[in-house]
Formats: sequence, structure tokens, C-alpha cells
Amino acid sequence: MKAYVFPGQGAQYPGMGKDLYESNDKARSMFETANKILGYSITDIMFNGTDEQLRETKVTQPAVFLQSVISAVCGIADFQPAMTAGHSLGEFSALVAAGALDFADGLKLVYARAMAMQKACDKSKGTMAAIIGLPDDLIENVCKEVSSDTEVVVPANYNCPGQLVISGNVEAVNAACEKLKAAGAKRALVLKVGGAFHSPLMEPARAELATAIEKTTFSTPKCPVYQNYDAQAHLAPEEIKSNLIAQLTSPVKWTQEVTNMVAAGADEFIECGPGKALQGMIGRICKGNTAISFHGIQ
Repeated sequence: MKAYVFPGQGAQYPGMGKDLYESNDKARSMFETANKILGYSITDIMFNGTDEQLRETKVTQPAVFLQSVISAVCGIADFQPAMTAGHSLGEFSALVAAGALDFADGLKLVYARAMAMQKACDKSKGTMAAIIGLPDDLIENVCKEVSSDTEVVVPANYNCPGQLVISGNVEAVNAACEKLKAAGAKRALVLKVGGAFHSPLMEPARAELATAIEKTTFSTPKCPVYQNYDAQAHLAPEEIKSNLIAQLTSPVKWTQEVTNMVAAGADEFIECGPGKALQGMIGRICKGNTAISFHGIQ
């Protein structure tokens, strides 16, 4: 069974999407529609911009979303997923690809999400760190030990065995990193991000995004969509909406999602969008499973 998966923020690169725009009429039309919806030429930045320009909040998330969705629907002949999933931002791409969200509505929500997250970042000084080489339960316990009423650090991305990203207030994240290094972490690397994504510090963004999501029409998808919030397959629009809202302040359970997809019959994963980050993660989650194959669609 084919599972289509979609990357999140951080996968962007200069020139992304240009080949699709120039070679596919449908892709060109979708990109032009995006420019009108956003009110600025995101294609100019995607095709000709610098790394720095692509990191701007109003650009990064829509750019990755556009590259991912258009790669899937325009770059793959006979696109018929048995299931879809996306990592963080990628969940919006997965929902559009599965038919749960209209393309234009998906883009509007992604843009609203990006701007709401930026506001939340401006309110609270937060960061994230990648912890390599420790079991999840040890990292969870250290986060609990370090957190207080005023300084919080929590697990944010369960990427794959031996790789968990933590998120929270800067001082709490730094304190957790020191403890985790002492506990034997191979690496405890503070990431170059603008805030504490998938943590309680995103609560203002969650509330703002909830309003936008509740006003948006969601349909029953044509295949199960596995969601970050609970790592389970979903088809009911109201459940999908609720999980999408909760995702902003909850961890991305990617390891559990992929495990559940394999248990449901996924034996071929196609990563749609920029980069190959998910391919690497899935390879470590499914280590030893020779039935898994990958196809990156740029």
C-alpha cells in the first residue's frame, strides 16, 4: 500500500518549485492562484529568492506547502494514496492531498498558522533542541524535572528512535540539554528556530488558528489521514479539525504515526515536497523492514 508523506518547515531551498512551474500547466495555474491568495508573489521568492528570504515567516510555511501539494497532484501520474500523513506543517499538505481540504482553503490556513505562530514567538522567548542517542522516556523525565511554573520544556517532535526534539523557554531548554548531555546524549543541539513550536508557548497561536479552522469547510478524505496529535488514522472532519488545532501545542508523534501506518499495510512511502528528511526518519523507524521503499518527489 502506498503512503504519501509530506515534510514540514525547514525543508525549503532556493529555486524550489521552479521546474514544476515551467513544465506543467496545472502546476503553473496553482502557483498563480497562490500568488493571488497571499497578496504577494511567493513564486518570485521561491524561484529566485535567497535562503534568508525563504526563512521569512510569511514565506516559509506557504512555500513548503505549495511545493509539497503541487508535487503530489501535478508531479505524480495516477495519484491515488492509500493513506497520507505530514510532519507538523506537512499535515496540511496531507489533508489537501487526501481531499479533506480544498487547495485554496489549505493555503489560507497555512498562512494564518504561520502568522499566528510568529505572534506567539514574539510574545514568549522560546527555542527547540534536538536530542540524539537517548531513549524517549529518559528525555521525557528530564523535561519534567527541569520544568517549573514559569519555565517549561517538553518533548515536541518524536522524529524516530534515538531522535527527539524538545521545545520550551530558552533557559529550560538549555538546562535540559545540560542534563541530557550528562545522561549520555550523543548530541543536544539547540536549533536555529524562531520559537518553541509544539509546546505550551504556542497557546496564543492555537487559539487564533482554531478560529480560522472552525470557519473552514473540511470534507471526508478519500483515504485515512494519520495525524500528529494522536498518531491515529482519521476520516471524520470534526476529528480532523480538532486534532489539527491541538497539534500546535502538542508533540508531533511521527515515530508512532509511521509505525501505525506500517501496521495498517503501508509498504511504500512516497515523500512529496522539498528535501528527504522524512525518508531518513522512516528508514530508522522501519529499520530491518525490507518491504519499505521510498520515492522522493521534488
